Amino acid sequence: MPTSAVALDGRVALVTGASSGLGRSFALTLARAGAKVAAGARRLDRLDALVAAIEAFGGRALALPLDVTDAQSVAEAVARAETELGALDTLVNNAGIATTRSLLETPEAEWDAVLDTDLKGAFLMARAVARQMVTDGRAGVIVNVASILAERPAKGLAAYAAAKAGLVQLTRVLALELARHRIRVNALAPGYVVTEMNREFLAGPGGERIRGHIPLGRFAEPADLDGALLFLVSDAARYATGTVVTLDGGFSLA
Repeated sequence: MPTSAVALDGRVALVTGASSGLGRSFALTLARAGAKVAAGARRLDRLDALVAAIEAFGGRALALPLDVTDAQSVAEAVARAETELGALDTLVNNAGIATTRSLLETPEAEWDAVLDTDLKGAFLMARAVARQMVTDGRAGVIVNVASILAERPAKGLAAYAAAKAGLVQLTRVLALELARHRIRVNALAPGYVVTEMNREFLAGPGGERIRGHIPLGRFAEPADLDGALLFLVSDAARYATGTVVTLDGGFSLA
């Protein structure tokens, strides 16, 4: 589904983890489809560059300082987004971190950091935005960015896999609870996507071994997720809630 096939004019979206990688790509995709975008992250210099890129093609965007693990920061970001862009009707919970370490070598602080960002952060954001939607009596959409590791574990990623599995179940519970308020909640579960964080690894021997298990024979680029994202946030998915859309080139089948 190309961006041009979906019109999000009049929509207001908040994307977390928008300073780089998938978050940046998601923010650009939503803005190109016509949505006003609040881009949240901790690296403000990168957010300013993103806003400039969106404004360059005539879009509207706002750079939001945001720490998803801090409830006060979340509340302030949501309030500012609504004040400056209008009532939020779309949330993309993308903020996340990962560390690669065996269970025996994982310090408690590292475990906590991953769970706080990838799972607690999504909970805090969803709660804040959904509360505002319910208060205002308007329909809305939440898309949580999970991972195929929620279902298919990999060594050295215990915290990340646990957090993403929790996020999938959180998605389903929120879908049940919020349906009566006309708020749909779904998840994307990407496979291996090339970003600046993992580009060097995926280009090396380790990446080559992984690529050999992908039936489509290549890693994804961020743009490969555009169609699924636009589907889930648009009225084309008006009857979809509690759904997990897997985009992994067939890796889960191998």
